[in-house]
Amino acid sequence: MIHIVILISGSGSNMAAIVRAAQQEQWEARYHARIALVLSNRPDAKGLDFAREHGIPTDVIDHRAFPSREAFDAVLAQRIAPFDADGHRALVVLAGFMRILSAWFVDRFAQRLLNIHPSLLPAFPGLHTHQRAIEAGCKFAGATVHLVTAELDHGPILEQAVVPILSGDTAETLAARVLSQEHLIYPRAIVRLLQSLGNL
Repeated sequence: MIHIVILISGSGSNMAAIVRAAQQEQWEARYHARIALVLSNRPDAKGLDFAREHGIPTDVIDHRAFPSREAFDAVLAQRIAPFDADGHRALVVLAGFMRILSAWFVDRFAQRLLNIHPSLLPAFPGLHTHQRAIEAGCKFAGATVHLVTAELDHGPILEQAVVPILSGDTAETLAARVLSQEHLIYPRAIVRLLQSLGNL
């Protein structure tokens, strides 16, 4: 069984899209995969409520309680470890998780650690992607699902979606249009990865 652990920091809209897809497409029966945990680094993350309402176990590790990134990541890895033992494997899905993970954590879950970024990588890694795309005069923007590597917002690309940048777009209107596509491509990318993990 593949245990999907979703990490969030806020509303969890991508997490919700993944949960709905897993239920509608019967991932447990088709891919031997289930969403085992939704974990947040913020106790007030609204996405935790959605997870609980859908019967998914939740956990919180408040990053503010730790003296360093490495200390936080060590506890995070410990919380994920039970889902990555006894013949089970953990697939760690970053869904609006606003923490940069240390290199050793990335290595611990190499090839099983996914992120979604609101740009057409390799363009515009980092923050403020929509405003930067508008200011650069881009005609298109989008979102990218990729495997996480130690280099921020890099790693093999699994899925991308493209949206036009319209005359009069603001960062907010563009972000909303891109987000609707994120909700489509993230579950699709996870399925692709589940299929490849099933063949290992």
